[in-house]
Amino acid sequence: MVEKNKPIVTKVIDLDPAHVQAILGIEDKNLKALEEHVRAEIFARGTTVTITGPDVDVVRASRVLYELAAVAKAGRTINPETVRHTVGLVRQDAPETVSAAARRDIISRRGKTVRAMTHGQQKYVDAIDNNTIVFGIGPAGSGKTYLAMAKAVQALQSKRVQRIILTRPAVEAGEKLGFLPGTLGEKIDPYLRPLYDALRDMVDQEAIGKLLESGIVEVAPLAYMRGRTLNDAFVILDEAQNTTAAQMKMFLTRLGFGSTMVVTGDITQVDLPGGQRSGLRVIRDILDGVEGIHFCNLTSSDVVRHQLVGRIVAAYDEYEQTHSTKR
Repeated sequence: MVEKNKPIVTKVIDLDPAHVQAILGIEDKNLKALEEHVRAEIFARGTTVTITGPDVDVVRASRVLYELAAVAKAGRTINPETVRHTVGLVRQDAPETVSAAARRDIISRRGKTVRAMTHGQQKYVDAIDNNTIVFGIGPAGSGKTYLAMAKAVQALQSKRVQRIILTRPAVEAGEKLGFLPGTLGEKIDPYLRPLYDALRDMVDQEAIGKLLESGIVEVAPLAYMRGRTLNDAFVILDEAQNTTAAQMKMFLTRLGFGSTMVVTGDITQVDLPGGQRSGLRVIRDILDGVEGIHFCNLTSSDVVRHQLVGRIVAAYDEYEQTHSTKR
């Protein structure tokens, strides 16, 4: 929608005939998605796109289309979610273009590529490359665990590490594991299932079995880390908001030579019993500013699930901020 009382300009962009369908989408759904995020009217006819609106919005919409054209030329799929994230990057005046970010693939398997989809995610991936311990803190769907898993697989494939260790606290089970049916492995398995799911997206099923049997990939509850030194490993601690301060210290001091640690969590979803303070909250006060350790904050704008997930997260954040000021 064109905003009134501002100078209105018009810009015409000619798209490459070979990629116009990919850019616009079926029935122009990608173009319609772009219109939802800029104060401009966008009209496509053949390979020509006309943008009318305030100067700033016309420039923004034009840049988004140029970025999408580069993405299409690289053979990437474009959908309304791609458009939304591209608009977000353009609004942030990100130093790296969307198409350039798309070229920085982490891993590829059977035609599926894992890469950072937002500027915040790219900063997170870069932090993992440049630090020994990285804390990825953000809402569900922001890619903190999935991207960490991709970096772990990449490190293993390039032989930068000799094994991958995936762990998370089984806090939901509390002290009641003994009352659950099955072996200890069967009792713990549901709490580790999200880690298995992410791994299956990146490694063939047959290969996963062999990697687990050989110990090259280990998936275990946090309690199993006690007393160990983890050398030449890529270690991921997921759901870290559910660690106590003592558990967090125990985990971090397992760090060995040649290893990388990524700690992920959402401090708004703490399930610790008895009102205990999350170890993830405590650790930032202790380690912020220490060389080799980086804290990366992902937000609702980094959520790459259904767009409603991002809106839900943003609404909760606003609600929490509003009510915390009233207390």
